[in-house]
This record gives sequence, structure tokens and C-alpha cells, in this order.
Amino acid sequence: MKPNDDLPKVPKPSDDLMQQRIAKRAHQIYEESGRFAQDWKLAEEEIRKEMANAAAGIPEAVPDKAEPAPKTEAEPKPDTAEAAPKTEAEPKPDTAEAAPKTEAAPKPDNTKPASKIEVKAGANSQPQDNLKSLSMPDLEKKLNASANGLTESDAKTRLSQYGANEIVEKKPNEFLKFLSYFWGPIPWMIEVAIILSGAIQHWPDFFIILVLLFSNAGVRFWEEHSAGNAIAALKAKLAIKAKVKRDGKWGSQNARELVPGDVIRLCLGDIVPADARLLEGDPVEVDQSLLTGESLPATRKTGEAVYSGSIMRQGEISALVYATGTHTYFGKTAQLVQEAHTISHFQRAVLKIGNYLIMLALVLVAAIIAVAIYRGDPLLTTLQFALVLTVAAIPVAMPTVLSVTMAVGARLLAKKEAIVTKLSAIEELAGVDILCADKTGTLTQNKLTLGTPFTVNKIAAGQVILEAALASRAEDKDTIDMAVISGLQDAAVLKEYQVIHFQPFDPVHKRTEATVKGKDGEEFKVTKGAPQVIMALSANASQVKAVVEKSVDEFAAQGFRSLGVARCDKAGQWQFQGVLPLSDPPRTDAKTTIANAKQMGVKIKMVTGDQIPIAKEIAQSLDMGTNILDASGFTDKKDKGPEDPKLIASVEKADGFAQVFPEDKFRIITILQKLGHIVGMTGDGVNDAPALKQADCGIAVSTATDAARAAASIVLLAPGLSVIIDAIKESRKIFQRMNSYAMYRIAETLRVLLFMTLAILVFNFYPVTAIMIVMLALLNDGAILSIAYDNVHYSNEPEGWNMRKVIGISTVLGVVGVIAAFGLFYLAERVFHLDRALVQTMMYLKLSVAGHLTIFLTRTRGPFWSIRPARILWLAVLGTQIIATLIAVYGLFMTPLGWGWALFVWGYALAWFLVNDRVKLLAYRFLDPIKSKTSSNKPLKNIVET
Repeated sequence: MKPNDDLPKVPKPSDDLMQQRIAKRAHQIYEESGRFAQDWKLAEEEIRKEMANAAAGIPEAVPDKAEPAPKTEAEPKPDTAEAAPKTEAEPKPDTAEAAPKTEAAPKPDNTKPASKIEVKAGANSQPQDNLKSLSMPDLEKKLNASANGLTESDAKTRLSQYGANEIVEKKPNEFLKFLSYFWGPIPWMIEVAIILSGAIQHWPDFFIILVLLFSNAGVRFWEEHSAGNAIAALKAKLAIKAKVKRDGKWGSQNARELVPGDVIRLCLGDIVPADARLLEGDPVEVDQSLLTGESLPATRKTGEAVYSGSIMRQGEISALVYATGTHTYFGKTAQLVQEAHTISHFQRAVLKIGNYLIMLALVLVAAIIAVAIYRGDPLLTTLQFALVLTVAAIPVAMPTVLSVTMAVGARLLAKKEAIVTKLSAIEELAGVDILCADKTGTLTQNKLTLGTPFTVNKIAAGQVILEAALASRAEDKDTIDMAVISGLQDAAVLKEYQVIHFQPFDPVHKRTEATVKGKDGEEFKVTKGAPQVIMALSANASQVKAVVEKSVDEFAAQGFRSLGVARCDKAGQWQFQGVLPLSDPPRTDAKTTIANAKQMGVKIKMVTGDQIPIAKEIAQSLDMGTNILDASGFTDKKDKGPEDPKLIASVEKADGFAQVFPEDKFRIITILQKLGHIVGMTGDGVNDAPALKQADCGIAVSTATDAARAAASIVLLAPGLSVIIDAIKESRKIFQRMNSYAMYRIAETLRVLLFMTLAILVFNFYPVTAIMIVMLALLNDGAILSIAYDNVHYSNEPEGWNMRKVIGISTVLGVVGVIAAFGLFYLAERVFHLDRALVQTMMYLKLSVAGHLTIFLTRTRGPFWSIRPARILWLAVLGTQIIATLIAVYGLFMTPLGWGWALFVWGYALAWFLVNDRVKLLAYRFLDPIKSKTSSNKPLKNIVET
């Protein structure tokens, strides 16, 4: 265990001895309890108490030498167990227990430079010193690195030495995972049926049921394994990138390729990819809440450590990586931040269906057993049949169908340039009825162009553009900076100036600032940002405020975004220079896409930080409506809470929101959700993360930061709104497939259970044998998986899980199926006078053929021919029915039926199929006559929560 490498940064105690002792005690607490967030606080309290006791002559309860730090060949050996390494940045305290300097510490004869430490290759080969408290010169020496970064060859060597910068997920043993599919209530029932079959020596039943058991386990294992691999491959496209300096040049690398000694660049919104020490630069704000539980961002200065997994909230700076992978603080606490596997509303609803069917099966089977016992039937035979009937009735394939359909849907969405990071988002996206969309980059092109500037005091327009360009940085590829720089007549003029210091934009200050040295050697400052912010800085604000505000309003009325520019004079006062108009025209496809969204029942509300006139101009050009709400007013209404009726009404009626801050987005979403809407939200910045998490379906746009992507459920790879609408269409198709499966499963279970139970209770006759039931279940489960690939039409209304409709339609189809089954039974026994064994074969074929035809009824709301089935579904059903027919005709494990009677059964089943289709249409007319916008998007939440 490395000293201190897994502890959070804390304010430095008054002396090195106390810091060393607190660090040791904190490690002890970590080893004993696994706590992280309060380690330092607990350790400091204990150490201070011990030192106070020592001063009073009371023996210490916890000796300092309880856990000495491990040694390595490259590690300087301290003189005592309590000695702390002395850094150059810290003055030596005048105490008897002061620690010796690191440079003076004796080294073993075999000591080698850090980069040449003889270690075994792999992830465990990390430096073993207290790298986050060494002075920066000592750290660079220890890592054999510098602010200029590593060479590519050195980085490759270190990658093989230290291992990849990733937390390797412990994968379950595949064999043990396969065995897990034989454990649980459903497998237990099948296994008991196998034992009973062997006990009464019904060997055909024994082997067929055994095949069913292994088939279900094998199919589930393979499909879920494939689904997991598919999702992992999709998520790999979202690998965090890091700006790394290699061979003296900045470039982009996968974060997993970082090694100790790398120099990285951290910008606003970045997820820190590894534990690192900050190099020269301004202080930055880092959000460490994921690691330490601290709600407020922490300020970090040059030389201090930032931890892997924390988020850059403000500022921009370079840093030197000192720990990667499992040796980072995040690596030590990875088990605390693993993604929880939640069950979606849809999965809950389907699981409720499963529970309903199981309870129904148990009640009916109990009735069969009770009657059999009363009649004196053989108990073992009855019990075996009852168990097999229960197995056939239980939706054994349900988990597999869910996994396959969701995984296939995720791959289909990936083709639409939308990567699903949480499978439950597919169902949520299908029900979205309000989409809060960012203006910039989603509704507009995010390609700013510079217009003719407005200047004050007759300053030349070119001068204002130049000063704004000096307050920009081309290498950051910021859209505003690039637009300003492109406005220069000759960009080469920037080479005549030297930028000494640059302060990047952040959401708090809303401006950039640069300290510049001109060609004459004179230093001056320039800044650009929001006009009101620049105006507040300027000493000449009172003289120019009126004309500047007028120009900003005029620019806004034309759809321009304004940028204020100021320069610091020799007296050190800011002087407002002018206003730069920037335009971001709507995307060419935005207007059509918004119109399509309206037809699909999705209301798109614009969300922008721009002023109201700009938002109205864009909204009007896109036919979105011009009822734009000023979100800045939310602050005044905050004390009243979201239940304020006026605020609720205004938010729901608004076509968009202007001057929006991140906390406003969160507020907007919560209000809409409390009104019963399923809300989608697009975002791109680190400050959008709370809103993206709160939304029913958070969508990170193509330009999103790593932090926004981590918070979102869906990540877009292509710009614009059309990809979101395509994703909504695809998710609604996926929902339709799942809806079809649920209705089919309920109808078939009711058909088999009711027919079998009534036949046994009324006629004292088992219409099919146990082995027939097993083969029915086996063939059904094999074919139903193909529904994940079926052709469906997406709904023009948001999808909602309407349980009344699903159970109602399914029950009607199930009852009609029972009537049809008894009709065939009557013909076979009373009209054709067939023997009971032949009747059983006939009933088996009828239940198999009619059951598979049911899927063609449930997959469409209209006539069965209204939507052509997918080829794979058609072939799967046709293939299983050919097998079922051959089994019946030639009598495999049953009395041979012959081709004549088989064709009769097919004709009978097809005739009732046409009748069932008409009955289905009639049932829809009564149970779901007209789908309305208000009713179709709300049943889901209501049903799953009751």
C-alpha cells in the first residue's frame, strides 16, 4: 500500500511531523473500516489527542509505528519511523523532531533513477513514494519527467511497466455464470420435474425436459453475453480523451494510455483522467464530490494534487501525472462509484405481468392437483404434469427477450449516431413528450460569424477586433474565439504580440482576459465577454452605457449575440471599447425536424443562455413559438418553490427559456416532471450534469464534455436535433416490440392454462401430455427471440405502458383461443370419434400452430397484414411450426397424426386466426378507442408506482 496515495488533499498542518502521523492514522482507519471521506478528520482528532496526552505524560494509545511505510529500492530511507520527507517549498521547523530533507537521506547502493526502477511489468508497478506531497522539483526528478512531457517511446515503455490507466472490472467466471442459470424458482421447478420424470421412469419426458432446461440456460447465457459485449463495444466509443504533451507537442490520447510522468492539460468540464500535480497557472476549482462527498468545489493551486474522477469546474491548467489506474485515489474507492443496475419502468411492468402469470398458474395447478387427489389419480404422475404445466405457463424466456430486445435496440440507435449508456433510457425516450433542447449547436449551427462591430469614442473597428482576438486562444478551438480571430483581416498580426498570461472563460466570471506585451515592449490587459459583465468592469461605463445597451438590443433584434470588449489603460482602469456582434444561424434541418417532432407529440422547448430577443428571433425563424420565458426571474421566485401556480403555468406554456443558468435547467425539469410530463434534456457542459441526471432521459450532444457524457443516458455522436428525433422514433419501435411480446405472452399463457385446467376438471382428460407441453415451451421460446428484429411502425404519440389495454386485449385473445381449442376437441372426440391418444397429438399441433400465429395478431393494432413482419420473425415461426408439424405427423414421443389430419388442424387454426384478428380489432375499439396526447404519455408512471 502506498503512503498517502489514497487520501484526499487537506489543509497542511502546522508541522511535517503532525502531517506524517495523521497520514499514517488515516491509512489505519482506511484499512480497518474502508472509510474515505472522513479519514483525515478522524485521524487529526486522534493524533491531536495523543500529542496532548504525550505532553501531559500520558502514554499514547496508538503507537505511530503501527504501520510503517513499505520500502522500495528507489525510495529514500528516513532516519526514523516518524520522519516526514522534507520538501523544498516548506521551511524547516525549529523542533527537535523535524524531519530531514529528502536530499540528505541516505540511499541504498543499488538505488536507480525512478524511470529505471526494476519492477515487474503490469499495473502494480507504480512509484511507491508520497508523490503528492513532494516538492515539484523532487517529483519531476522522482518520475524522471518535466513540464515538457514525455516522448512517445518513453510513454510506451512506461505503459508496459505501469499498466493501463483504467480500473479493471472484475469479470465473473463464465462457467459459474452459466451455472447460475440453473438456480432460481423457475429452474428449480424444471429440475423437480426432471427428478419426478426419472422417479416414475418416464424417460422421454426426462430427456426432453432436460433439453428444455439446458436450452433455456444456454440461450440466456449466450444472448446476455452477446448483449453485454455489444454494449461494452458501444461504450468504448465514449472513452475519455486527454490532452497530452508528447514529444513536445500537444495531442489527444485515450485516457487509458496515460502513464506517470505525462503532462496533461485540464480544461473546464474535463474529468481528471489520473492523479496529477498542478503545474504553473492560476488556481482552479475542482469538484471532488464523487470521491470525498464534499458538495462545494475545492480550490487547487500550483503544486497541489487533483484526483482521477474529479471534474474541472473552473479554470484551465497543465498537470503532471503521478499515479494511474488502480493506484489512483479513485482506484482505491472504485467500488463506491460503480453504476447501479436499475430496473426501468417498462421492466417493472413486464415483471409484474410475469408475477401475475405465475400466480395464476399456481392457483390453477393447485386446483388440478386437488381434483386429482380427490379422484385418486396417481400422485407422482399428477405432480409431474402439474410442474411441467407450470413451467410451460411461466414466461421463462422473459429475461432473455428483454435483454436481447434492449441490446438490439441499442445497436440500432448506435446506427442513428446515438449511443445508449443506460439501457433503461430506451424506454424513457419512447415516452418523452417534452424535449428541452439547447439552442447552440442543437437548433443552430454552432458556427459563429462576426458582424460589423459597434465601437465607442470613435475607436477603429479593426482595433476592437484585434483586442478581442488577443483575449482569445486559437488552440482551445472555442467557437467564439475562432469567430473573433477569423474576423481579423490578417491573423499574422497576432504574432507581433506576446500573451504573457491568459485567463480562460468560466461560467462564473463570464469573460476571458489576457495580459499582453506589444511589439514596443509595453504590457497591457484586454478582456472580452458578456456585455453586461464587461460594462460592470469599465470605468467609462456611465458615459457609454446608454449607447452600448441600445446597440446590444439592436443586434439582438437581428438575431446577433453580443460580445463586449475592454482594454486596461495605463492607470489600471478598464475602458469599454466596443461590441462585437456574433451570429449563429439555425441549422438547415432544424425547422423540418421541429415540425416532425410536433407531429410525433413531442413539444420542443428552447433553452439558451442568450437574451430574450435573440431567443425569440431564432424561435420565430424555426416556427417554435415566441412565448420565451425569462429564466432570470426564477431567482426572484425561488423562495416560493416550484409549487407556485404562476410559475408552474408559465413553465408549461412557455415555448422556450432565455438567460438560463444551470440551476434554472434543473428547476425547469423538476416542474415539468411534477406536472406528469416525461422530459428529455440536452446538455453539453459540466454544469448541465445535474439537469441531465434529473431528466427522465438526459441526452449529451456531440460537443459535450466528459462530465456531461457521464451524467447522460444517451450520448449523441452527430450534431443537431434530427438525430434526437431519429432516436425517439427508434425507441418507440423498440417499445412496440416489447409491447407485442407482453401481449403474446399473456394470451398464450391464458390459453394453455385455461384449456388444460378446464379439460382436466370437466372432462377428466389430459388433452396433452407433459412432454407435449415441454416441446410447446421449447419451440415457443426459440422463436419468440426473433421479435427483437421485427418490423414495426413507431407511434405518433409518446408511448405509455397502458396495462388496461395490454391485459384486456391479451385476455380476449386468450379466451377466444380456449374456445377454439375446445371446438377442435369436440370435433375430434364427438364428431370424428378419434381415440384419446390421437386427440392429444391433434391438440398439441393445434396449440403449437395457433400459439405461434398469435404473435402476428399482437404485433399490430390494425389487421395482421397492415405491417409486414420481419423476415427473421417469419422464418423463425415458420421453421418451428414445420418442426412441430413433423413431430406430430410422424409421432415423435406421441401417437402419429398423419398428413391428412395435420392439414386439417392447420386449416382449422388458420380459420380461427382470421376470426381472432376481427375480434382483436373489436376489442381495441372498446378498450383503446382513441389515443390522446394527454393520456398516452402518463399511464406508465401511474401503473408502475401503484
